[in-house]
Amino acid sequence: MAKQTLSATATSKRAKQHQIAVEAPAARAVAVTGSFCEWHPEGHPLQHNGHGLWQAALALPPGRYEYRLIIDGEWQDDPACGERVPNPFGTDNCVFKI
Repeated sequence: MAKQTLSATATSKRAKQHQIAVEAPAARAVAVTGSFCEWHPEGHPLQHNGHGLWQAALALPPGRYEYRLIIDGEWQDDPACGERVPNPFGTDNCVFKI
């Protein structure tokens, strides 16, 4: 399956940058996935800064988005996220608003 990209709407003039950052010094790969990309299992890769911090900027239109991190293939919570909602898998999705 080809990796999905953000829709043209997400890259329109209304799009705003949302920063995702997570401390994961032992991780080999970190990605973020969520309602903004139809929960694609590959997600959007974060870049490692060489000091344990993984980061990405998402260009999205204003709205409310649920997401999860994928760290070395394991779906995980974002420890820095203050808002969470239950999901049907018995865990929580993290939430951010733009």
